[in-house]
Amino acid sequence: MTPSVLVLGIGNVLWADEGFGVRCVERLAQTTAFGPNVKVLDGGTQGLYLLPFLEEADALIVFDAVDYGLPAGTLKIVEDQDVPSFMGAKKMSLHQTGFQDVIATAQLMGYCPERLVLIGCQPVELEDYGGGLRDLVAARIDPAIEIAMQKLAEMGIHPIEGEGDTSNLADPSILRSAYEDGRPSEEDACRTGDHRFFPESA
Repeated sequence: MTPSVLVLGIGNVLWADEGFGVRCVERLAQTTAFGPNVKVLDGGTQGLYLLPFLEEADALIVFDAVDYGLPAGTLKIVEDQDVPSFMGAKKMSLHQTGFQDVIATAQLMGYCPERLVLIGCQPVELEDYGGGLRDLVAARIDPAIEIAMQKLAEMGIHPIEGEGDTSNLADPSILRSAYEDGRPSEEDACRTGDHRFFPESA
């Protein structure tokens, strides 16, 4: 029997490379179609709100920016029982602890997917509010998707003809092209705060 698979991207696109996971599912959904047993979802920073999606899945593939302590841009795959520990180790933002809690809660309630795959990328830059992916990390989107496709193939799942389902992505205004191309220059937009609240002498 073909399993039901949730392909999930998590992270915060507002903090540069923190958006890696979200951008992976965005690309995947825009370029690849699957049958009804595969859901491609932008999970953002939703945390426990993702529990119902895990309940429906036999397998979970997660894209995320993860601090493995490796060279920037490195992809590392973690599977099954090792996934929860990597989701919480060296956390970069609240979403990682939040998703570790999601997995733990799903396990406690008896409906965590049996198969877990984490495809993580070591970030280059996080401390850039409003910034997009750095080139080194953006270049790892397609290789990360290739890994996911290999894992899906191992489960007997292959793409089908037709357009991908983008209904579970974020609002079009924060999709990568609109978000990154629309960012004002440093001359036009302060990167450190709202100039209206700076002292005149600053």
